Amino acid sequence: MSSINKQKIVDSVPQKGFFGHPKGLFTLFFTEFWERFSYYGMRAILVYYMYYEVSKGGLGLEEGTALAIMSIYGSLVYMSGVIGGWLADRIFGTSKAVFYGGILIMFGHIALSFPGSLSMFFVSMVLIVLGTGLLKPNVSTVVGEMYAENDTRRDAAFSIFYMGINLGAFLAPLLTGALMKSYGFHWGFALAAIGMFFGLVVFMLTKKKSLGLAGTYVPNPLNAAEKKKYGSITALVVIVLAVILGITIPNGMFTLDVFINLVGIFGILAPTIYFIIMYRSPKTTATERSRVLAYIPLFIAAVMFWAIQEQGSTILAAYADKRTQLDFMGIEISPAWFQSLNPLFIILLAPIFAGMWVKLGDRQPTIPQKFAMGLLFAGLSFLVILLPGYFTGEDALVSPLWLVLSYFIVVLGELMLSPVGLSATTKLAPEAFSAQTMSLWFLASAGAQALNAQLVRFYSADSEMLYFGSIGGAAIALSIILFLLAPKIQVFMKGVK
Repeated sequence: MSSINKQKIVDSVPQKGFFGHPKGLFTLFFTEFWERFSYYGMRAILVYYMYYEVSKGGLGLEEGTALAIMSIYGSLVYMSGVIGGWLADRIFGTSKAVFYGGILIMFGHIALSFPGSLSMFFVSMVLIVLGTGLLKPNVSTVVGEMYAENDTRRDAAFSIFYMGINLGAFLAPLLTGALMKSYGFHWGFALAAIGMFFGLVVFMLTKKKSLGLAGTYVPNPLNAAEKKKYGSITALVVIVLAVILGITIPNGMFTLDVFINLVGIFGILAPTIYFIIMYRSPKTTATERSRVLAYIPLFIAAVMFWAIQEQGSTILAAYADKRTQLDFMGIEISPAWFQSLNPLFIILLAPIFAGMWVKLGDRQPTIPQKFAMGLLFAGLSFLVILLPGYFTGEDALVSPLWLVLSYFIVVLGELMLSPVGLSATTKLAPEAFSAQTMSLWFLASAGAQALNAQLVRFYSADSEMLYFGSIGGAAIALSIILFLLAPKIQVFMKGVK
């Protein structure tokens, strides 16, 4: 997209009306609120649905298998952002991608709401993976489109937007967890579908007046020859995959372990290929190439951070269910409710962090320094959770306050890294790869969860302290290295602050 078109988009968006920000931030805030409500409401109870016995309404899968599937599912959700970003950049723009993605997510949650069917479970996973890939990276890209590159409100806008994400993520586990406990899993999944429906309604009713031209431009559209080329490639890939799966699955060659390993490999290859393509593209300028190089260490740090943070829905979810005292101060706690801690702390702290960055202005830490501090807190959150095992042993139930403290510490790191990472991505992205670079940012989470699918195999009550200590220590070591490299990375960012 040319700089002229970018300016047209900014000029078309009402620049005041929502806490000193463009009115479009309201539309995107509440659209993402309902999308995250549906996603996190489903995610809070999904791992329990997989490993609870059939007599308790679950699918009866082995716990280790359920944890691995949960990680792979999360990885594929973020990997699909590559497809969503490409479609937005080259075919129909970000606004339509958000709408189509919301529809797929809604139908995915509807499929989950049918009780006791493993086949419907996998159908729902496919729909939610594809839908989230269309919606999540592109709604964030539209936020960036509403601001000029030198607009100092941008970081604060992403912090406000991030608070909307987490408001939905906070409420959903409380409600779906209560429904799971009282009425069964499928009422919780049905509520997630209703949440996505509300998100679509908010988006369609408000986007015309508040977003202007944001999300309507296709920055790098396919020409006729490219449409024919990519159509043929897509058809060929579908046919080849169908043949391979048709042969390998009946013969027992394509197992869950094989699939997990393939996703793990792709989780590394996909971002590597993306970096190479962007760096070598003739559409990428010399300044943009330097910024792509600066983005690589930030991306690696993000992978390490999300490898810890995303275990809230796998290892820490199982820890809440089996290692935590759930009868606390006379209250019967649902293990799903711990999933609300992360967004709750973000809601409370995000305005403080947003105000802090604005007040500090040019005196605030650089982007690489913020990433390093975020990674430091992530490592500390895992060191904290190993302490109750050290004090009480591996068989005793521990106070839920240990989990509360661990979630609080990792949130401090998340507010240093995640909204800043979203903003940095829009600043460092080459023009021809704007939406796709946002998809690349989400590939950090994909790679992290693909890594987690391997790591969860090493977790057990016997290895609990070694597991948390090794991962937490590795994160702290990487944070120190990144902090030392921060000045050099800042030079490669070519003026982006």
